[in-house]
Amino acid sequence: MGEQPNASPSPIRVFLVDDHEIVRRGIKDLLEAEGDIVVVGETGSADEAINRIPAFRPHVAILDGRLPDGTGIEVCRKVRSQDPSIAGLILTSYDDDDALFAAIMAGAAGYVLKQVRGGDLVDAVRRVAAGQSLLDPAVTQQVLDRVRQGVERDPRIARLSNQELRILELIGQGLTNREIAEAMHLAEKTVKNYTSVLLGKLGVRSRTQAAILATRHLTDSGTDPASSGGYR
Repeated sequence: MGEQPNASPSPIRVFLVDDHEIVRRGIKDLLEAEGDIVVVGETGSADEAINRIPAFRPHVAILDGRLPDGTGIEVCRKVRSQDPSIAGLILTSYDDDDALFAAIMAGAAGYVLKQVRGGDLVDAVRRVAAGQSLLDPAVTQQVLDRVRQGVERDPRIARLSNQELRILELIGQGLTNREIAEAMHLAEKTVKNYTSVLLGKLGVRSRTQAAILATRHLTDSGTDPASSGGYR
């Protein structure tokens, strides 16, 4: 018998999330023209994306940073809490530390500006599908250093561990224990325990007081980035 020809490699499966249909169509045409990438689904809604992406099981979810009913970063966090194998690629018009920090916290594999060239976007999809991260370690460290800047401003924050600092940052964003657990891939009970400990270290009685500390000392602007649109 003759040798069987090698089977073609499976295409990279992509799910698109952008509230502009013309943008989705353009990205879809760009990716599928490559031959080894297929768009398996698309939506312009954050809620629909959260519900549909895990069912389609794409290798990569391209997520618009700003959506009418949420953010691509929020979608990334919730989708990856259900299926960590899905790589989130945030596509945004905004280049700022707050958005990058939120993307890191959400477990995104990449953070790409919409001004990106078509070929570079294709390359980004292939890289994150292969398990690579597009987040520059040096940039990531700079963003995380921003959190540590709060240590110099308030000695109480110096008492917190890195894990507790991350939880405090998310409390400052208004996340519940369940949402924090999803974002950090921890059990909700573990988050509750961490929260109780950090409240004690900070000398405050409520999450509200902790959130105020977080927005004063763990953000550059002194305001909640989520409420100002900084994460979009």
